[in-house]
Amino acid sequence: MKILLINGPNLNLLGIREKSIYGEISFESYFHTLQIKFPDIKMEYFQSNVEGELINKIHEWGFDYDGIIINAGAYTHTSIAIRDAISGVKSPAVEVHISNILTRESFRHESLIGPVCIGSIMGFGLDSYRLGIEAITEYIKR
Repeated sequence: MKILLINGPNLNLLGIREKSIYGEISFESYFHTLQIKFPDIKMEYFQSNVEGELINKIHEWGFDYDGIIINAGAYTHTSIAIRDAISGVKSPAVEVHISNILTRESFRHESLIGPVCIGSIMGFGLDSYRLGIEAITEYIKR
């Protein structure tokens, strides 16, 4: 099984920015933990602060990978283009968020990409990614 993990803008600053919301661990460190936890899954990780690069990666791998775990960051609330990219590929996607976006500022309450994903997981810190991987693997097995 092959799963692509995509992080959007500012998530390269995990472990540095707003630690009270996002924690103290970098995503690179956590990604290594995920690789150990799921040794039978080939995982690729991509992060960009640029919307077009995220879309290009979805297009590039979204026909060959079994699933996509995506935290589009702020693009969650603004990017019709990322929504369309997810809709346009065959790989099912799970939307994840480290924080519970529904308890934050009102402009974060709407997700444009969630409706084209098989599900959304939020509010469990970095563990949201683990839960996303477990959800998508169960979905793929059906």
